[in-house]
Amino acid sequence: MNYLLIKQLHITCAVISGSLFVLRGMWMLLRPELLQHRWVRVVPHVVDTLLLGSALTMVALSGQFPFVLPWLTAKVVALLVYIVLGAVALKRGKTRAVRSLALVGAILVFGYIVAVALTRLVVPLSW
Repeated sequence: MNYLLIKQLHITCAVISGSLFVLRGMWMLLRPELLQHRWVRVVPHVVDTLLLGSALTMVALSGQFPFVLPWLTAKVVALLVYIVLGAVALKRGKTRAVRSLALVGAILVFGYIVAVALTRLVVPLSW
C-alpha cells in the first residue's frame, strides 16, 4: 500500500470528522431536530471508521506505535478524551450547559490532536 495515499485519506477523514462534529454540535445547540436525520447518524460513523482504519494502516506500514512514541501515545489518549467529551456533548449531557461545555472541550481536544499530529510533540510549542 502507498503510505502517502493512506496518510492523505487519514487527513481528509480527520477534516471531515471534525467538521461534522462541529456541525452536529451547533445543531445540538440551535436545531436539535436536525440530529435525527438518518445521514447524520450514519455518515459520521462511516467517516470515523475510515479514519481509524487509515490510522491503523499507517501504524502498520510505518512501524510507529503508540506507547512507544510519546507523541503517538498522546494522540491516542487525547482521542479517548475526545470521544468521551463528544458523547457528553451530543448525547449524554443532561443539560444544555453541560453539553455546551463538553462541546467546547471536545473541540479543544481535537485541536490538540491535530497540533500533536503536525508537530509530533506531546506539548506542541506553537500553542
